[in-house]
Amino acid sequence: MIRFFLGLLGAFITKHAMANPAACTAVCPVLLGASLGIARQLGVKDEVVGVLFGAFLAVIGYWLIRFCEKRKWTFPGSNFILMLLSIASVGFVYTNTLTYKPMLHWHLLYIDSFLLATLCGAAAHIAGVHLYAWLKKKNGGHAHFPFEKVVVPLLCDILVCYVFWGTDLCACKEIEILG
Repeated sequence: MIRFFLGLLGAFITKHAMANPAACTAVCPVLLGASLGIARQLGVKDEVVGVLFGAFLAVIGYWLIRFCEKRKWTFPGSNFILMLLSIASVGFVYTNTLTYKPMLHWHLLYIDSFLLATLCGAAAHIAGVHLYAWLKKKNGGHAHFPFEKVVVPLLCDILVCYVFWGTDLCACKEIEILG
């Protein structure tokens, strides 16, 4: 798996860019959304799917922010609220696809594994977007290589996926709350 992603990264860096980046903004999230269902059918851990789902919701949040900015529908804190609404839509997954089973993680958090992975995936994607902006600013306002805007958040998402896939961070214990 790691060789595949490193090869993909190498292809992005060394090859001449032939794709239209405007088309990627419409196609990439749709492909990501379709791949979530396929990954679950192939037996990929729910936590890894949750990380990708969180990244997908963050992308939708950025789309929503851009949509509202184009129509000048802004107010103080609108970007934060729109992103929060987008990520909070993870609750719709629990209507018929998953059941909410909170567990104790790291002896600290009492939360569902899929929800925790989704929040971590969204945070990783948002951090990747901000990391790209910082790298671009440090380089005089220019990207270091073609599609860096896509590769940096994707690498952050892959890193978090690897953490949830390769380690037993979610080897959790269910706790019964006496009511």
